[in-house]
Order: sequence, then C-alpha cells, then structure tokens
Amino acid sequence: MSKTILIVDDSMSMRQLVKMTLTGAGHQVIEASDGRDALTKLNGQKINLIISDVNMPNLDGIGLVKEIKNRNEYRFTPIIMLTTESEQGKKAEGQAAGAKAWIVKPFQPQQLLAAVEKLVG
Repeated sequence: MSKTILIVDDSMSMRQLVKMTLTGAGHQVIEASDGRDALTKLNGQKINLIISDVNMPNLDGIGLVKEIKNRNEYRFTPIIMLTTESEQGKKAEGQAAGAKAWIVKPFQPQQLLAAVEKLVG
C-alpha cells in the first residue's frame, strides 16, 4: 500500500536516489533540503514516515527529530536516519531523540525498503 514519505537530505543526488527507490516501490515522496525546510512541509498533511540525514545545515537531523516529536500530529510518525554517521554515540543520540532506525550510507535499496516495510508496511 502506498505511503507518504518525507525525505530530508541536503544532497540533491541522495534525495533523488532515495526517491527513486521509494517511488519504485509505489510510495509518494515529499522532499526537503534540510531540517528547517522539512518543518515547513509538516503542515498537517498525513506523513507516514520520515527519512532524514543527520549532518545538514540550518537544522540537523537530530534537532529535526526532537522538533517533530514535540508536534502532536507527528509525534508518532516513525523516523529513519539515513546518514554517513556510524558512531555509536550518534546512534544513541538519535535513538534517544526518537529515531526508530539507523541506516549508514552508502545503503542498499533493499535494505532501505526493508526498514520502510518494517515501520509502515
């Protein structure tokens, strides 16, 4: 079943790669270039899942997760961190903020789709 997924990454090529993977699996995709841009996209519409990078200008991924969890309508929206960060401390920080999964770039499309399916399938 088609889900609406918000992709947040400051790399346009990474957003395109993730979008191709998700739309190929039948999902709707909304794109944001950083955490601040993502918050403007959270305007009350139904978002089933958020996939966010960690290292971004304006508002990083961990800060974005914290902001999202403070919004009643998105508090229970699952969030996957898709990042080059593999350090345990960063993962723990993301998990404490509310991220449900952590995928390290470069990623395999099947790995991403499996995580999506597990969280919103």
